[in-house]
Amino acid sequence: MSDTPVASREAALRIALAARTLNGLDVRELVGALIEKLDSPLTEKKLATLTVEDLRVILAGDFAEQGCHVGVDGESLKEAVRLLWGQGVDNNDFPAVDAYTEGEMPGSLRVAFAANRGENLDGHFGSCERFLVYQVGADVIKLIAVRTTVEADSEEDKNAARSALINDCQIVYVQSIGGPAAAKVVRAGVHPIKKPAGGKAREVMVELQGRLSSPPPWLAQIMGVPSASLARFEEALDAEESA
Repeated sequence: MSDTPVASREAALRIALAARTLNGLDVRELVGALIEKLDSPLTEKKLATLTVEDLRVILAGDFAEQGCHVGVDGESLKEAVRLLWGQGVDNNDFPAVDAYTEGEMPGSLRVAFAANRGENLDGHFGSCERFLVYQVGADVIKLIAVRTTVEADSEEDKNAARSALINDCQIVYVQSIGGPAAAKVVRAGVHPIKKPAGGKAREVMVELQGRLSSPPPWLAQIMGVPSASLARFEEALDAEESA
């Protein structure tokens, strides 16, 4: 397999949306099957050549000659092909990214969210379709990137690749994450936080934002500042020494 099995973010987005339409087909499996048909790297031009019959054959694999229906209805196959062609992709639920210049928010945190739909925390670390990446400051929250996981999932160690995808972040929120995956995230310098109930990403960030001025120990360590409890202790000690 090529070092870059998917040639562009646009191609990756098409594949991710098509996989969702195909009864939540594993993206890595779809990438592998498409590469067998189209060769690597997968480009927008190559994806646009696929037909519904091509996709049925790809999904049926060794059973294609038997007219296998691959467990996906005809309308879903058609919709998946339209997405692979790029039709309707502009109207997908990927949220718009805010304008951002690196370094414009000093003292802010970079936070990732495991997501599948819109601006929601609704994904497992190892299976989410994308990571939403936000810059969170005391007064401003900006969505600075939406990173699909298609290329990461084509790697031999997808959890390590997913960790590398967000290694510029200090925190990643997930609904769930396994122990081995969490170890790889920590090794990448990212602090994983589980919120099983999920929720709106911006609501979670507003909660985080409210703690920046008086951070608990775990957050203070990430920010590189004294924790709120330690700061109060130091203030009391200074007052005692000056009395």
